[in-house]
Amino acid sequence: MTKVLIISDSHGLTDELLQIKKEHNLEYMIHCGDSELDLDSEEMEGFFKVAGNCDMDTRYPEEQTMEIDKIKILAVHGHLHNVKQNLLTAGYRAEELGAQVICFGHTHVAGAQQVNDQLFINPGSIRQPRGRMEKTYAIMEWETPGEIDVTFYTLDGKEVKDLASHASI
Repeated sequence: MTKVLIISDSHGLTDELLQIKKEHNLEYMIHCGDSELDLDSEEMEGFFKVAGNCDMDTRYPEEQTMEIDKIKILAVHGHLHNVKQNLLTAGYRAEELGAQVICFGHTHVAGAQQVNDQLFINPGSIRQPRGRMEKTYAIMEWETPGEIDVTFYTLDGKEVKDLASHASI
C-alpha cells in the first residue's frame, strides 16, 4: 500500500513536525507551505515542499508536481490560486500539468473533495485550525492507483473519522 503524509500551515512548529514524521515514517511526505522554517531545516528534511505566503526562505518553489504509481500530484500552498474563494484556479493549473491530486493549504480548513476526476486535499493546520477544534494533518493512501483513501489525524495521532474520504480518480 502506498501512503503519502500531507501537512500544511505548521507556522513555526518544530517538535510537532519531527514527531509526526517519526510516528508515521513514510517515504512520501508533502508540506503545503507556511512552515516558516528554512528549506533545509531538519524538520523539513524529506518533505516535498512548497512556499506559503508566510515563508520567508525564497528557495521554496511556488508549486511542485510529483508522480507516484502513475498518480500525478500537484502541491501548492493555495494563496496564489485563490483557494479561499474556490478551487477553480488550482484545478485548472492541475489540469495544465496533468495532475489528478491537488494538495494545498492556506485556508487552515481540513477536508478532501473530489471534483470530476480531480481530488483536492487540504490537511488543515497543525497549529491554527479553522472550522474545527482539531489540529490536523492527512494521509492519502491506495492499493490500486486511482482508488484513494484520505484519513485525517489530530496532532496527537488520533483519527478524525468524520473527515475520512474516498475518491475514484
